[in-house]
Amino acid sequence: MKTSDFYYELPPELIAQTPLEPRDSSRLMVLDRTSGEIIHRHFRDIGAYLHPGDLLVLNNSRVLPARLFGRREDTGGDVELLLLEQKSQDSWETLVKPGKRAREGARIVFGDGLLTGEIAAVQEDGNRIIRFELREDEAFFPLLDRLGQMPLPPYITAELADQERYQTVYSKTVGSAAAPTAGLHFTPQLLDALRAGGVETAEVTLHVGLGTFRPVKAEEIADHHMHSEHYWIPAETAERINAAKARGSRVIAVGTTSCRTLESAAAQGELRACSGSTDIFIYPGYQFRCIDGLITNFHLPESTLIMLTAAFCGRENILRAYKTGVREGYRFFSFGDAMFIGDLT
Repeated sequence: MKTSDFYYELPPELIAQTPLEPRDSSRLMVLDRTSGEIIHRHFRDIGAYLHPGDLLVLNNSRVLPARLFGRREDTGGDVELLLLEQKSQDSWETLVKPGKRAREGARIVFGDGLLTGEIAAVQEDGNRIIRFELREDEAFFPLLDRLGQMPLPPYITAELADQERYQTVYSKTVGSAAAPTAGLHFTPQLLDALRAGGVETAEVTLHVGLGTFRPVKAEEIADHHMHSEHYWIPAETAERINAAKARGSRVIAVGTTSCRTLESAAAQGELRACSGSTDIFIYPGYQFRCIDGLITNFHLPESTLIMLTAAFCGRENILRAYKTGVREGYRFFSFGDAMFIGDLT
C-alpha cells in the first residue's frame, strides 16, 4: 500500500486557525465504520451515539509551553528553541530554530536572567542538549509556564489568545510537545452529562512528540519508521477496560494517542497497569485488539494518523468521509471539527 493512497485535496481555507467557543460547539461527523453511513451533528450531541456502560479513554497529557525565546550571552543574538524531551532533572533535548547559532558551549539567557542554559552537546540529527541553571528560589516548570509559549503546529499561523485552549480540560501530566487534539472538544459540563447518562471515563497518559507532524516520506507505507512516545496505563484504567470488555461494553479511544496507547498495551495480552515506549504504526490490515470506537479530528493528507483511522473503518470509508467534510466546509486539523467512528447499530 502506497502513501499516495491516503492523499486528498484540502483547500487551505479549511485549516482551522483558531478554536471555537465553546469547545463543544465544533461540528461532529458521525461515521459508521461498517456501512460508511455519515451523519452531521455537533460535538455537544456526542452522547446520542454513546451507550450506558461505554468507556471513554482520555489521554490526560498536558502540553509543555515548550517554545522558549532567549539571547546568546556572548553576542546578544536571538535564539528560539523548542523543548522536545527531558533527559535529566536539568537537561533537555531541544530543537533550535534554523539559522539561530547554538554551538556546544554557547550560553543562552531567558527571561531577563530568570533562566540560563548552556548547550551541552550537539547531536547527529542537529538537535541540542541544553543544561539549565535556575536561581535557588525558582522551580523549572512554574518558570516555564511564565516564559514559554505553546508549540502550535506549523499549519497554524494565528496567535493563540488563551494558551489553555491548546490544553484539554482534563490535562494533568505535563510532557507533550503537541496536544491530544481530539479531547479539545470536551467541556467539564459535557463530561458530567455523559457520566450522568452512564458513560464511564478512564485516563491514560501518552506524551505526544513532534514526530506526530513528521511527514511519511516512504513511497510504501510499510517502509515508514514511526517515532517513539512514552505512555502509562494506571491499574484503575486497566481494570475498567477489562471490566467493560467482560460485560460487552465498548471501549472508545478519545484520540489517536489513546488508541495507540491501548493497542500497544493490548498487544501484550490482557490489559494491565504498565508503562513504556511505543512506536506502533497502525495502518490498514491491522487487527484491533482493544478499541471499539474512536473520537478523532480530521488529519493531514498522507499522514500516519489518517492511515490509523483508515485501518479502523476502511480506506474507502475514510476518504469518502474526508471528501464529504471538504464539500460541507468542515474545519480541519488541530483546532478543527471532530469525527466519531464506530458501529451505529
